[in-house]
Amino acid sequence: MTLVGVAGLPIIQPGDDLVALITAAVAAQSTPLEDGDVVVITSKIVSKAEGRFVDLRTVTPSPQACRLATRTDKDPRLVEVVLRESTGISRARPGILIVRHRLGFTSSVAGIDHSNVGGGEDLVLLLPEDPDGSAERLRAGLEAASGRSLAVVLTDTHGRPFRRGNIGVAIGVAGLPALIDLRGGVDLFGRVLLATEVPLADLVAAAAGLIAGETVERLPVVLLRGLPARGDGRGADLVRAPAQDLYGALEPPP
Repeated sequence: MTLVGVAGLPIIQPGDDLVALITAAVAAQSTPLEDGDVVVITSKIVSKAEGRFVDLRTVTPSPQACRLATRTDKDPRLVEVVLRESTGISRARPGILIVRHRLGFTSSVAGIDHSNVGGGEDLVLLLPEDPDGSAERLRAGLEAASGRSLAVVLTDTHGRPFRRGNIGVAIGVAGLPALIDLRGGVDLFGRVLLATEVPLADLVAAAAGLIAGETVERLPVVLLRGLPARGDGRGADLVRAPAQDLYGALEPPP
């Protein structure tokens, strides 16, 4: 299995054609797409192309956002945008605001980002509106441009309970099983597996993160080659049902 970062992509702007830009960058570095390749794309450039910017100077915080901002020591305008992108608050402490995102997963400040956004301190970037839909559109476009059978994984970075640091996770998937259920199979000694599920798309995202990086690498697209699995998974398949989410229990609103 190999991972190759795709260099040469410009700073993405709203309305940019990601399929054309990725296709050109792949061609320029003489790594033509092959059947079975997984194109791993950071959700940040997808959000930029889709125009998911918010200028905090245009945001009027609600009373709830103001109360929550006082509680978390955060900009009330940012908190207002977080509330718009979420369905509930998991944890609110000084410097910490963890919410259940409207897409179902639990994350810090609803995945809203300042880093590598540009445009000054008042400009923030939301996650894609529909990451699975974006992944499918990109897959279709890249397949049409290359004539190859491909998969696409859109990634974000999330923190984890009881572990320091952030790690790549899949929020949009097309052409790949997001989750492989091994329950009912057996281990080396014939013991029946009762709980084992493999988050394949998250493993792909984490592996690509080793190449893409988090700061100045400018490698938002990574080609993963040699993974045989194919299927019709979605990023939504990886979201734990609220009733089973022991770490993301919601607090009462402020």
